[in-house]
Amino acid sequence: MIQMVWSQEIASKAYLDTVKELCQNFKEPGVSEFLSAMAAGWNSKLIVESWSYGSPIATSVGLAVAARHTCGRHVCVVPDERSRLGYIKAMEEAGTVSSTAVIVGEAEEVMEGLHDVDFLVVDLKRKDFARVLRCAKLNHDGAVLACKNACHRGISGFRWHGVLEKGTRVVRSLFLPVGQGLHVAHAGANSGGVRIKKCPSRWIKYIDHRSGEEHVFRG
Repeated sequence: MIQMVWSQEIASKAYLDTVKELCQNFKEPGVSEFLSAMAAGWNSKLIVESWSYGSPIATSVGLAVAARHTCGRHVCVVPDERSRLGYIKAMEEAGTVSSTAVIVGEAEEVMEGLHDVDFLVVDLKRKDFARVLRCAKLNHDGAVLACKNACHRGISGFRWHGVLEKGTRVVRSLFLPVGQGLHVAHAGANSGGVRIKKCPSRWIKYIDHRSGEEHVFRG
């Protein structure tokens, strides 16, 4: 496996190419370009994102651009066939030439089949975001995780150790006031047989702003 090493040159190229492809057609200022640069800069070989019907496509465009620069694989996880067709159509309308693999299924099932994820992006507006993160099979040499829409009014009590698989070592994390807020974390290399100190459980509450339903997840 290739250890994650930052490349400013590749990051800059991906950032600029993403800006060119977006051409001011989208309403996610800064998020897509930033994530594209991050994914490319860390030379991510497996870039995974979750998406659902009706969501903005700008970030997907940026991640596809990043995958081209790293000669990596870009995978989009969607919950149903409607979302799959909507994603493909949106990417085509964006004029993006992409080899993105779009996989339909439940978070647990799909993420179980994706190994050595280097870069993962989820949308905190999706009620299954915690399951996507918890079921992710991250690269043992390290991975970068990003959660969009961190300021979404339906989210409260977010903590990385509450949504990641037990034993995942987060070496650093930060919140960025980009777009609607962005949580970013760097998961360190696998500690092997070293025991990880167990963090206390926390509750994460998600409120679906469309239906008004409340969902509670325990870390």
